[in-house]
Amino acid sequence: MRKPVAAVTGDREFEGLFFEHYPRLVRTLVRLVGSAGQAEEIASDAFYRLYRHRGEHGSHLPDGNPAGWLYRTAVNLGLDALRANSRRSRREEKAQREETAMRTPGNPLFELLAEEQRERVRTAICRLKPAQGQVLLMGSSGFTCKEMAEMLGVKIDSLYVMISRAKAQFEKEYVNLYGRAE
Repeated sequence: MRKPVAAVTGDREFEGLFFEHYPRLVRTLVRLVGSAGQAEEIASDAFYRLYRHRGEHGSHLPDGNPAGWLYRTAVNLGLDALRANSRRSRREEKAQREETAMRTPGNPLFELLAEEQRERVRTAICRLKPAQGQVLLMGSSGFTCKEMAEMLGVKIDSLYVMISRAKAQFEKEYVNLYGRAE
């Protein structure tokens, strides 16, 4: 039995959206969660939720802005994963770094400090509102302001305000957690 034409069109639309956004979404999530494997799982989960949402709403993608819905969902899932695993991950990563530093003679201090800094940034982002974390991650992942505004469904002027507030809140959280850099 053949699928109705609307279902075929919807599947093609979904498939096109997947091929267009999956690689960039994974790269964005890697910056958030720090693990390519976890980023791929979260991106897949976001696409699954989009597919399920589409199925519940008659083969149509949400809000007329499926890419925005997809990125918001994925970043929120990533932030949830960070919050759920932050303590355990920090302890495990610290133990692994200490063990590696002891086993590997001449291990560069720079790499250890860089990883520690990345972990601090992740922790500070985890404490932000999801929209603020999303704006900062998208900006640092190479999205243009126009792309970000379209995906978030806001005007460019509003985006600049969101970015400014997100940066200020990030700095406040970072300073509260770790103090000012010297």
